[in-house]
Amino acid sequence: MTHDHDAGEHDTYDDSRLDDAEAALHDARARLADVPAEYVVSNHVMGLYELAAIHLSADPPSLPQAALAIDAVGCLVDGLGDRLGEDAQTLKNALGNIRLAFVQIKGAMEQQAGEAEQPGD
Repeated sequence: MTHDHDAGEHDTYDDSRLDDAEAALHDARARLADVPAEYVVSNHVMGLYELAAIHLSADPPSLPQAALAIDAVGCLVDGLGDRLGEDAQTLKNALGNIRLAFVQIKGAMEQQAGEAEQPGD
């Protein structure tokens, strides 16, 4: 059994959905325009920070992936500095902490690799 659809009815439905999507996008843009850019950028920085933390806490840690995310955080935080507004110092501290964690985890991994290569007693 086949269903015959009026082509015009189908087009109207698709147009209505497209109009709804465009209206939602317009509303989202309007709301975003009301938020100061430093808040939006800071939010993205923290997302990259979380990404780095996820890769550092993986089993085993993914140092190349963590390094990329940490470098991205560094580009934004170091590059923008005080332009990030009231969160600038918090973001600088977070960057320092995630860099320290990276170094510590990398060192622990290198130590474990070195111990694994040494013959047992």
